[in-house]
Amino acid sequence: MESFTAGLISLEDAQEKMLAQLTPITDSLSVPLAEAPGRITARAVTSPIDVPPFDNSAMDGYAVRLADANSGQPLAVAGKAFAGAPFNGEWPVGSVVRIMTGAPIPAGCEAVVMQEETEQQGDAIVITAPVKAGQNIRLTGDDIHAGNAVLEPGIRLGAAELPLLASLGITEVTVLRRLRVAIFSTGDELQPVGQPLAPGQIYDTNRFTVSLMLKKLGCDVIDLGIIKDDPHALRSAFEEADRQADVVISTGGVSVGEADFTKAMLEALGVITFWKLAIKPGKPFAFGRLASSWFCGLPGNPVSAAVTFYQLVQPLLATLTGQKKAALPPRQKVRAATRLKKSPGRLDFQRGFYQQNDRGETEVHSTGHQGSHVFSSFAQANCFIVLERERGNVEVGEWVEIEPFNALLEG
Repeated sequence: MESFTAGLISLEDAQEKMLAQLTPITDSLSVPLAEAPGRITARAVTSPIDVPPFDNSAMDGYAVRLADANSGQPLAVAGKAFAGAPFNGEWPVGSVVRIMTGAPIPAGCEAVVMQEETEQQGDAIVITAPVKAGQNIRLTGDDIHAGNAVLEPGIRLGAAELPLLASLGITEVTVLRRLRVAIFSTGDELQPVGQPLAPGQIYDTNRFTVSLMLKKLGCDVIDLGIIKDDPHALRSAFEEADRQADVVISTGGVSVGEADFTKAMLEALGVITFWKLAIKPGKPFAFGRLASSWFCGLPGNPVSAAVTFYQLVQPLLATLTGQKKAALPPRQKVRAATRLKKSPGRLDFQRGFYQQNDRGETEVHSTGHQGSHVFSSFAQANCFIVLERERGNVEVGEWVEIEPFNALLEG
């Protein structure tokens, strides 16, 4: 068995060690578009048709022949072309066809003149600007050629991607199967949300929170409930989770005082890559491999569990499904609008709210108390304020880095 890391490791090292071990899943299935939101493309999606499927007008205006357009003479209107109702009549020399955006280009048309570059003279029109061949004509396949890839593998399907596929006449798409994630909490003091609390008990908000986030990320959740502090029950839970899931997530049982027992359990069942992180909140986070699944042990404190899930589990799940888009948004530098308390030693993820001030500058405010049990700091926030490992207190006006929340934590 691998030995445990003695000291704290940085978030960057933890992410690198974790992601380097992962191999994306490849199991796929075909689903109707209506069932595809949130699913991940398993292979490139190609267009079965040209877009546009025929030459059409990019403007409301007039279809013209170049000789007529540049004659300087008034031109009669021979007919009209609309989207879905093309012009198929006789088109005499010295005339134009009134055409609307998206309408098929009439045979013989060499350009479209937009209506703003014409003047009305009785029943005829006069063109008031030079005309070039091909202007305002969208050619067949200008946007997409049949057989071209429109989506790469590893794309999460949503409101931008699915209408694109529908516009191409695609009714089904090949996606990866959903990741199976088993979750359970440990602790005799925990009580399911909604049940009465006995003296000394607290609600199991972590499992509730993790389940919500997993479902938002499109995972199938296997909820094994609350496991009591009993060696046989805990081992049974780990073995059952490992049999059913691609990823096993526990909350609690990795902090000082609990860790030795959990370590011994996991050493018998798998390999742990790292145990403690140099971040706040979220120091007690474990990652490793069980017999058939990956394991993530989240801290017991609610905010610590949410932060480590966001910063570590979220990228793990994205990597396992081969997603192209980075799981975490890029960080940006802004001014601190409030004083921020911090002690050197760990990378700190404080919860903040960023906005533009009266001068049009982006600044960030603290959401207040940053204790690892105070989940209200998330409800009021729209970003993490990321304070460097060795940085101390931050005064108003100093530059800090923020990491805006992605869709997982947005309202």
